[in-house]
Amino acid sequence: MFGCECFCWHKHSDVEFPLLQPQPFALPSPIPEWPLGQGFATGKINLGELEVVKVTKFECVWSCSSLRGKEKGLSFYKPVGIPDGFFCLGYYCQPNDQPLRGYVLAARERDTSCLEVYCDYDSDVDFPALRKPVNYSLVWNTDYGNGCGFFWLPNPPSGYKAMGIVVTDTPNEPNVEEVRCVREDLTETCEIMDTLLATNANTFQVWTTRPCKRGMFCRGVSVGTFFCCTYLISEDQELEIACLKNLDPSLHAMPNLNQIHALIKHYGATVFFHPDEDCLPSSVPWFFKNGALLYKDGKLKGERIDDLGSNLPSGGTNDGAFWIDLPREDNARDNVRNGNLESAELYVHVKPALGGTFTDIVMWIFCPFNGPANLKIGLMSIQMNRIGQHVGDWEHFTLRISNFTGELWKVYFSEHSGGEWVDAFNLEFIEGNKPIIYSSKHGHASFPHPGTYLQGVVKLGIGITNDAARSKYFVDSSTRYQIVAAEYLGDGVVTEPCWLQYMREWGPTIEYDSRSELDKIINLLPLLVRFSVENILDLFPTALYGEEGPTGPKEKDNWLGDERS
Repeated sequence: MFGCECFCWHKHSDVEFPLLQPQPFALPSPIPEWPLGQGFATGKINLGELEVVKVTKFECVWSCSSLRGKEKGLSFYKPVGIPDGFFCLGYYCQPNDQPLRGYVLAARERDTSCLEVYCDYDSDVDFPALRKPVNYSLVWNTDYGNGCGFFWLPNPPSGYKAMGIVVTDTPNEPNVEEVRCVREDLTETCEIMDTLLATNANTFQVWTTRPCKRGMFCRGVSVGTFFCCTYLISEDQELEIACLKNLDPSLHAMPNLNQIHALIKHYGATVFFHPDEDCLPSSVPWFFKNGALLYKDGKLKGERIDDLGSNLPSGGTNDGAFWIDLPREDNARDNVRNGNLESAELYVHVKPALGGTFTDIVMWIFCPFNGPANLKIGLMSIQMNRIGQHVGDWEHFTLRISNFTGELWKVYFSEHSGGEWVDAFNLEFIEGNKPIIYSSKHGHASFPHPGTYLQGVVKLGIGITNDAARSKYFVDSSTRYQIVAAEYLGDGVVTEPCWLQYMREWGPTIEYDSRSELDKIINLLPLLVRFSVENILDLFPTALYGEEGPTGPKEKDNWLGDERS
């Protein structure tokens, strides 16, 4: 059982020996006692007719020691230590080369007879929220790895959905008491996410799952279970298991304002900029105060923006009618381009994730200017003069917090047009549980570790380099932040600044003379490896050739939706 050391017994000839399993992960420092609130960090979350707890203790059922010859394996676990009255919904699995950091939810029915109505549907009280499966279907079995593994799909009663797979080490069909199925109206569809196992010819595959619909207003709740099958899954195919649905309109497990401040104080990341960075961040008011101009389509002269941005057009959509630019005077323009680290702060948007079982603390950082790109062609690295430059750069990272415990679960690193989620065990920390964010030189993309990251055709070594390193230039978001939005708290709790309502562009549209600059580069290449101009233009990211002015946080897809991953 996890909690100390866990292992499976692997038999070789007549001798049994333990196959060491992943050990539990803990954050560098203990989690503090959070300020008092409603349901945040109480260990249980009400979903309407169901109450769920997060189970993190497991015993290994079956493990394979290698996948396609790679030095890693995969283990499947039965959740244990489930509280009295709660029922298992499915089993858990993860790679052996990662610390144990997973969970599955266990559920029980709530007595709603004397409670406020939580649901926006007509619930039939004659049908309980949870029921035992009718029986099981054998999905796949093998004698490879640590003994034998048998994978079973619960067959739910009519009107119910299975939540996960059951794994055994014998061919005997599991007892119907092992798991519960959930009434269909209390569930949402889920989709496959990360591939955990793919056997030869893909005859058997295993994936993690997540709700199909994700975002601030979506109610799908991840159960933490996995899905497996022996057939190909099409993009729009509905899985044979589902996720839960939060039908509590109050989202009572979300943190209140005092708890948000405590979370930021404890987990607020330190953002390090490159030692050679000359396009540093600033606060938005500093940008306005130091001469930023608002331009309107059809007018040649820009208008000064007041410190609060109250004269910016608010609302609507990005129709191209307005944009912001730097001051016209050279000295003032250079001053604003360099930024002002002393004034810089993180702008925080707090929102529900995965049906209110997690909280996303999205931290936006503003840089008045994005510097020129550094290009890589094989072993050559060339600093461009103008390509990549633009006015007004908004970047962000996201802290995802478990509402069961208040624990930092993972961090999203925004990297230009995409990004990645990084689990807490793969982060670097500073001063306890504060993660480190490395901001790349000139482009300000976020990365979990220092180094050089290539954006482009990595196999050919062609693209834009993102150089990230620690330096004396940094911003500590645990102390230098402003909460600008937390819609779920209701009207009047958080006042949004005027500039957040500006939905147009924070910089003018730019077209780069990429051909002339790249002509110079190509002429430096040896004749044997020289590309034609046409070919090389096709290999670089499209952002090299021009871009519209960047928009503000509220115009980004992740403001209402989930992060791209």
